Amino acid sequence: MRTDLLRVNGAVERDPAIAAWMKDHGGSLGAMANQWFEKMRKCGDEVRELLHDGCPVACLGDVPFGYVNVFTSHVNVGFFHGASLPDPARLLEGTGKFMRHVKLRPGTPTNVAALTRLIDVAYSDIKARVEHG
Repeated sequence: MRTDLLRVNGAVERDPAIAAWMKDHGGSLGAMANQWFEKMRKCGDEVRELLHDGCPVACLGDVPFGYVNVFTSHVNVGFFHGASLPDPARLLEGTGKFMRHVKLRPGTPTNVAALTRLIDVAYSDIKARVEHG
């Protein structure tokens, strides 16, 4: 089934607004958000970024694939097409038609390998959607 892709304007290689956002979100939650956003940044040379709806978003060109956001007691690592991603570790939460997220809390162990795989698969998935429709 072909899905129209969300496209965003203004994605750049390194957005200074994201550096400011990370600075404003310090502490353990900010460090967690930064750690996972860095992983998204390193998915490929074509990764671009911007602040969208108030949080850092990683894109393949102008098509978003992931984001991070900090809340009072947790961090979300989210995926724009998360509902279609394989998730054998069952990390993904949410009931939306497309989006899903992983909720991270300080002091709670994170399945680093499984979350890293989700990020890599989300990037590969969006790349295939962009390249092959």
